[in-house]
Amino acid sequence: MCNIMGKLQSKINCSTSKYRPDDYVEDDSPAQAVQQYIPAHTDAVTSVAALTSNLCVSGGNDKTVVVYNWRSGAVLKRFVGHQREVTKVACVFESNSFFSASRDKTVMMWELHRNSGPSQHFPGHDLVVTGLAVSPDSLQLCTGSRDNTMCKWDIETGECLCRAAISRNLVTHLCWVPAEPFVIQTSEDKTIRIWDSRELQVAHTFPVKQYIQTYCDVSQDGRYCISSSNGFGGEGCEATLWDLRQTRSQVREYKGHFQTTTSCVFLPKGQGLTPVIATSSHDCMVKVWNQDNGVRIRTDSSIVSGLQEFLKAMLAPEWASDQHSESQSEALQELILRAAPAKQALQQSGIPAHNLGDLLSLNSRYRLHLLAMSSPLNLCSRPPLRGEWKSKGMV
Repeated sequence: MCNIMGKLQSKINCSTSKYRPDDYVEDDSPAQAVQQYIPAHTDAVTSVAALTSNLCVSGGNDKTVVVYNWRSGAVLKRFVGHQREVTKVACVFESNSFFSASRDKTVMMWELHRNSGPSQHFPGHDLVVTGLAVSPDSLQLCTGSRDNTMCKWDIETGECLCRAAISRNLVTHLCWVPAEPFVIQTSEDKTIRIWDSRELQVAHTFPVKQYIQTYCDVSQDGRYCISSSNGFGGEGCEATLWDLRQTRSQVREYKGHFQTTTSCVFLPKGQGLTPVIATSSHDCMVKVWNQDNGVRIRTDSSIVSGLQEFLKAMLAPEWASDQHSESQSEALQELILRAAPAKQALQQSGIPAHNLGDLLSLNSRYRLHLLAMSSPLNLCSRPPLRGEWKSKGMV
C-alpha cells in the first residue's frame, strides 16, 4: 500500500504544472526574508476568525482553539476540550465569546477571560460539524453537519431550539446575514440555501451549481452572498456572486483558479471605493477581484508604486487618503519591499497567498480573512490525494 501511495504521489508531484495558467513562469529569484511568528498550532490551521482588531481565534487539527495576537505574533491563550480536530471557529466581532466545531460532533463556547474549560456545550449532531454561524446579537447559534442536519441553539442555555434535515444536504459552510434572521448554507449537493432561522426552514434555494459548493460569505450590507466551487483542471473552481434581494439570482462568476476554490470573502471597503472580493484555491493562489465587473485586480508595472496604490485604493480604507504619517509610509514601504518579486506578482493573474497575507497585515480584518484562506488545509503545493478529497467533502 505504501508503494502504491508513493507512486501516486510521485505522479501527482510531477504533473502539477498542468494545473497552472498557460502563462505561468516559475520564479527563480531567491526568497526574501519575511517576519516569522511562533506557530499557534502544532498541526494544520483549519479556521480563523477575527475577535478584535488585534486578536484572532483559530482552530486546528491539533484539537485546540487559540487566541492569537497577530500584531505581536504571540499566543494569548490556548483552549483545550475537543476530542478530535477543530473544523470551524466563529464569533461576533469585538465580543468576548467564541465558538468552535469539531470532528468529535460537538460545538463548544469559550470565554476569552475564562481560565477553565468551555462555558457551554452544544452536542447533538451524529457526524462531524462542518458549519458554524453566530447570530449578530450573539443570542443564537446555527450549526450544520455531514449528518444532513441543521440545528439552531439557544446560546445561554445550550438548548437545541430547532432541527431540520434534508436528504444529501452535507453542509460545508454557514454564514449569518447581517441584521437579518437568515443563514446562508453551502452543501456537497451543489446547492446554496437560504434558511429562515426563526423556524429553521428553507426560504430560498439558488439554482444548483455543477460542482460541490465549498464556502460562502455575505456582504456587510446584506445585499449579496458569494459561494465557491469545487473543481479540477480549471473545470468548476469558480466563485459565484448571488443577489440576496428580491431577484435572488446569480449576478456573475469569477473564473481563474485551476483547482478547487476553497474560500471566498468580501473585503471591507472605504466610502466610495470599489467593492472587492478575494478567493483562495488549492492551486496555491489568492486572487482579488473587482466585485462589480468580475475583473481580476492586477498590480501596476512597479512593485513598489503599483502595490502601494493597489493597497491604498482597493483594500485598506485607512490608506485611501494621502494624509498618512511618515512612519506609516515607511511601514508600508517596508512591507512592500519584503513582498514577492514583482515578476511573479505581475505574471500570474493573482497574488501568491503567503505574500498577500504579509501585504495586508496593515489591516487586521483583511489579514484575518486571508489567514483563514492561506491555511495549510486550504492551500497546498500539490493536488490533494483522493483520500483527502473524501475527507474534505470534495467528491
